[in-house]
This record gives sequence, structure tokens and C-alpha cells, in this order.
Amino acid sequence: MMETLERIKKQLSDNPILLYMKGSPKLPSCGFSSQASQVLMQCGERFAYVDILQNPDIRAELPKFANWPTFPQLWIEGELVGGCDILIEMFQQGELQTLISEAAARHPVETENNDPAE
Repeated sequence: MMETLERIKKQLSDNPILLYMKGSPKLPSCGFSSQASQVLMQCGERFAYVDILQNPDIRAELPKFANWPTFPQLWIEGELVGGCDILIEMFQQGELQTLISEAAARHPVETENNDPAE
């Protein structure tokens, strides 16, 4: 368990814009993950993701660490932003785009569109 928490903390510190989701942005495995990744892609910045279906240890531990029971989960600069409903609401109000673009500007090269769990 401790090893899993360390992996989560490293993923969060290494990836300023990180989506924990079911599947991948190109092949999401649930509707909520699909909506969340679509909204993120519309923001126009690169983001990293972790497929929790491929990482059952993270799937089990992250909800306790985050104090957030469901997936997907968007983290920006180590802070939990929220799940699908929150992301969509923020996007519709223009808040998510600002948050994402500001984080991307602070981390110009570090954000990769890949799976940091590998």
C-alpha cells in the first residue's frame, strides 16, 4: 500500500495535468471518463492520464488518498479538481480552460500525453 501511495504522489508531482480514468482518452472504458477526457482535449493542452483499469492498486488506493470515491479524477498541480460533473460545469463556465492553460504555461515541457503508470 505504501508503495502505491508513493507512486500516486510521484505521478501527481511529475504531471501537472493528470486525469485518472477508466481506459485512455482515445479508448475510454466508461461514459464519465469519455466525457472528462473530451472536455480536457477541448481545452487544447496536453495532459497525462492513468488508466486505473490497468492499475488496480491505484484504483483501490486513490479514492482514500483523495477522499473522493469515484473516477475519473482530474488533478492539476497536485490538487484534486474533481470528477466528470465538476469538470463539465467548470468547462461550461470557462473556468476549466483558464485553470488548464495557466497550469500548462507554468509547466511548458513537462506535461506529456502518456500513461505515467508504465
